[in-house]
Amino acid sequence: MEAMIELCEADDDLELFEELKSSLKSFEKDCENLKILTLLSGKYDGNNAIVTIHSGAGGTEAQDWVQMLFRMYSMYAEKNGFKLKVLDVLDGEEAGIKNISFVIAGENAYGYLKAEKGIHRLVRISPFDANARRHTSFASVEVMPELEEADDIEIKPDDLKIDTYRASGAGGQHVNKTESAIRITHIPTGIVVACQTERSQIQNKERAMKMLYSKLAEKQEREQLDELLSIKGSIKKIEWGSQIRSYVFCPYTLVKDHRTGYETSDVQAVMDGEIQDFILAYLQKI
Repeated sequence: MEAMIELCEADDDLELFEELKSSLKSFEKDCENLKILTLLSGKYDGNNAIVTIHSGAGGTEAQDWVQMLFRMYSMYAEKNGFKLKVLDVLDGEEAGIKNISFVIAGENAYGYLKAEKGIHRLVRISPFDANARRHTSFASVEVMPELEEADDIEIKPDDLKIDTYRASGAGGQHVNKTESAIRITHIPTGIVVACQTERSQIQNKERAMKMLYSKLAEKQEREQLDELLSIKGSIKKIEWGSQIRSYVFCPYTLVKDHRTGYETSDVQAVMDGEIQDFILAYLQKI
């Protein structure tokens, strides 16, 4: 292809030259897409992703950080052709969000978003501090594949504690009028899931059960990985809640992934959903 381009340049055939150059760029893009697809070969990579963001210590600061991260993932989903649906949300007392769960639906959504699992750290001048001091906030991001059921996971009815409550977030006219929201506790593991944004209690229960299957599947996969590392004698401890990325707004601007070393100074672009380069750097490393 490059030899043909050189030949076109020698003959001054600009039209053919531009056509070949366009074909070369298209070929390079196809190769890059194919490379990415080879990285998405995990058992659940093709599934939708269930994402949960929890605020860390720090009250309003941390809760505002959760809201900022939710906006970032919302914009990432929109820019990449994914659909987002909020499942459960608990607002902060003064501002922000204490925790929020949502589904990002689309081809390979979990395959991409599993890169976001871990602790996200924010450093900035606090808008809530009258003295304009610098604050550090933390939020944890959980990412699970959305599953209908799993053949190797059995959930016994006696192992479930199911509570109903009135929905507190956006969801239509039924909010705060009927106990349509569902909270399910899996007694053997202590895993708790909740859903409040569907129109009926039955729909919320169905969605919450999907979340429970997903959490149990993720737990099983994590335990298998820990066992494999133990058999191999690896000295590296797997920390699922470890800090993976820092977002620094002050005294300089930098977003850095501590697992891959990938970084950028364009903090605003990242907060506007431009995180695909971070995700690809992670996928190429694992």
